[in-house]
Amino acid sequence: MGRMVETTAPKPGTRVRVTQQLPQSDRVWTQATEGVVVRYRQAKTGSWFAHAKDDRLWLDRLELRKDDGELTVLNLDRYSVIEAI
Repeated sequence: MGRMVETTAPKPGTRVRVTQQLPQSDRVWTQATEGVVVRYRQAKTGSWFAHAKDDRLWLDRLELRKDDGELTVLNLDRYSVIEAI
């Protein structure tokens, strides 16, 4: 599985499947979400992080509209895989 790079962020209107993984002590939790890209952006959190822009922690966020109309925001990390479908 690859990692999304900022310069290859899917364009709005693209249908994607995002697979995210959360390592646990004895297994890996995996979740896949499908939808149409509404927006990709970097957004700061309320968390403080020294020497970062505005002294805040910034996260890659992907906003998707799911088939049922729900708008969801995914925080992306190094375990996130985005596939155009």
